[in-house]
Amino acid sequence: MSDAKRFPVIQIVLAAFFAALSAALSQIAIPLGEVPIVLTQVSILLAGGLLGWKWGTVSQLVFVCLGMLGAPVFQGFSGGMGVLWGPTGGFIMGYILSAFTAGLLCDRLGRGKALVPVLVLADLVVYIPGVPWLMHVTGLGFKAALAAGLWPFLPADALKIVLAAILIPMLSGVLHKSKAPAAVQEGS
Repeated sequence: MSDAKRFPVIQIVLAAFFAALSAALSQIAIPLGEVPIVLTQVSILLAGGLLGWKWGTVSQLVFVCLGMLGAPVFQGFSGGMGVLWGPTGGFIMGYILSAFTAGLLCDRLGRGKALVPVLVLADLVVYIPGVPWLMHVTGLGFKAALAAGLWPFLPADALKIVLAAILIPMLSGVLHKSKAPAAVQEGS
């Protein structure tokens, strides 16, 4: 086994970059009740779309684990388990699922015509743990949780998806032209 296969330096660096980008974009927020609108989802979609399911997921695992350990990577430079136990915790855990979904579907379906539907699905995955956790933490009913934790976010999500759909093909081309190993080029 070659050293490049055992120690994928480029993939590790890119995963670290997207973890850091998620931390930076989580600071750009529009307060909106219990759950703010943040730009983190752009980084998550890019990570999955560019790095593939494995390294895209790793990037968001690193981001979430750093936050769990207390690093101030979450919105408002917050960190620690208290954030995950709060109203946004389910959404934050959904970031990992979102990167996995974007990466897996981009790996399987490509980054062409199917890209926008893939990104829509990957974006919506965040709400699967997010809305039920919001209900649990706040005591909101299902309709109220949707009103507080889903519906107001969809217009901003649409803009994030468009941005990611523009950037993924552009940046994917840059990665393909670089001397990156085949694993990065293929998104695995």
